[in-house]
Amino acid sequence: MKITFLGTNGWYDTVTGNTCSVLIQSEEYDIILDAGNGIAKADRYITQDKPAYLFISHFHIDHIAGLHTLVKFKFPKGLTICGQIGTTAVLNRFVAEPFTVPFTQLPYPVRFVELEEGEHTLQFPVACLPLVHPAPCFGYRLTLDKKVVAYCTDTGFCENAVTLARDADLLITECGLKPGQESPGWPHLNPENAIRIAKEAHAKCLALSHFGAEVYRTLDDRREVQKHFEKEFPGLVVATDDLTIDI
Repeated sequence: MKITFLGTNGWYDTVTGNTCSVLIQSEEYDIILDAGNGIAKADRYITQDKPAYLFISHFHIDHIAGLHTLVKFKFPKGLTICGQIGTTAVLNRFVAEPFTVPFTQLPYPVRFVELEEGEHTLQFPVACLPLVHPAPCFGYRLTLDKKVVAYCTDTGFCENAVTLARDADLLITECGLKPGQESPGWPHLNPENAIRIAKEAHAKCLALSHFGAEVYRTLDDRREVQKHFEKEFPGLVVATDDLTIDI
């Protein structure tokens, strides 16, 4: 199974990357986590002949801004968009005239699946739990090809993130803050707290993404995180746009 980081910035695009989106290529499905501007690059990596799923964590614009590019895709087997209760109404207001081409006019069928907190069976098992963020935000746990991928962004440290990441083959978290930084009024993770989640969950691999664009202004800033924390969590992945890893 391949994981490609299509966009690794939080908040806005800069020279370090596009806003957040992650592609999972399993044997039977193409799955995209969040729809920041990075989602526009997905067709560089997929044939579009598999059923496609898009999971939305929450509605802050750096996680949905790329939805206006969906019109460029084909998806002959359709696109299923999954998210918290209310996703259908919110996204149909956003992906609409006069802003962009509505879902009903895309060149493939789109369906919505609204998920409550808990475990679900789509065409594969999915669990979702609320995270700690000013806006309602879901973290996800997906089981595919006998592997588990957990996705937790945006959030501060919380037990739900640990639960989702329990024994995961890959935990993808945000890293909106630099080492030692805290933001109690607008919760995000620094590297220490991301590693704490991974360690408490016994996750096999941790990938950091969603780097705060105003905080991590250069890729060297990210490389410093790799340098200082890879011994604390061996195999730590500090993501950059278009990085692909296998799990």
